[in-house]
Amino acid sequence: MEPILTAPLFAPLNEELVQLLRGLTPAEWNARAVGTWSVKDVAAHLLDTSLRRLSAQRDRYLAPLDAASDLAAIINSMNAQWVAAAQRLSPAILVEMIDHYGRAMAEHIVTIDPFAQGLGVSWAGEATSPNWFDTARELTERWHHQQQIRDAARRPPLYELRYFRPVMDTFLRALPFGYRNASAADGTTIAFEIRDVTACSLVRNDGQWRLAADVDGTASAVVHMNGDIAWRLFTKGIAREEARRRSNVDGDARLAEPLFSMVAVVA
Repeated sequence: MEPILTAPLFAPLNEELVQLLRGLTPAEWNARAVGTWSVKDVAAHLLDTSLRRLSAQRDRYLAPLDAASDLAAIINSMNAQWVAAAQRLSPAILVEMIDHYGRAMAEHIVTIDPFAQGLGVSWAGEATSPNWFDTARELTERWHHQQQIRDAARRPPLYELRYFRPVMDTFLRALPFGYRNASAADGTTIAFEIRDVTACSLVRNDGQWRLAADVDGTASAVVHMNGDIAWRLFTKGIAREEARRRSNVDGDARLAEPLFSMVAVVA
């Protein structure tokens, strides 16, 4: 599998977000986007992720954390604190800050050595990861939260392939970790096809699952899924039962089951 180099996409993706937010009505800003969060809350969270990364990576400033908590608990606590504090900010101020600091983060991201070791992508089971993977993970975060805003405001999705394909390719990197407890004979192959977007295979070899870029026509199971379902599945935006119902599996359906329990976000 080739590295997924996404750094140049942060600037145009931030421009898409700013343009979207500037066109929202007051009712759309208050619409529920995900869980208890409104569109405004999600926008505030996106600003927070830019500020956090700039502070930690560019400025080498690490905020004190509760070492006794696990990663998900730490992140959920920070997210909740920021969203609560952002209630006092107007949408106009949020957009100004997202515009400025989103551009600053995009400028910083392209300066990072993509092949140096950096933060681990936890949902792929990695304690450390090459920077290109952490950067691609950050792109999926920014892309899928923008999709949640678009859904809530009933705006067209951002399925342009220059964004959608690397996002899907990055999500699929969760497959080996997601299948870590799934037993199968060596040589078993499962193919995954995100229709009109991307595809890959998962191959069992020496007792481990490994990704392959090609799709084997003799796979024991082939999972066909629309991109609209796939990104929601990987970000906990759709029930696993509905995702299964709206997907097709050729071959041994049991081999597809771990897919429907996977997530590619910190949760």
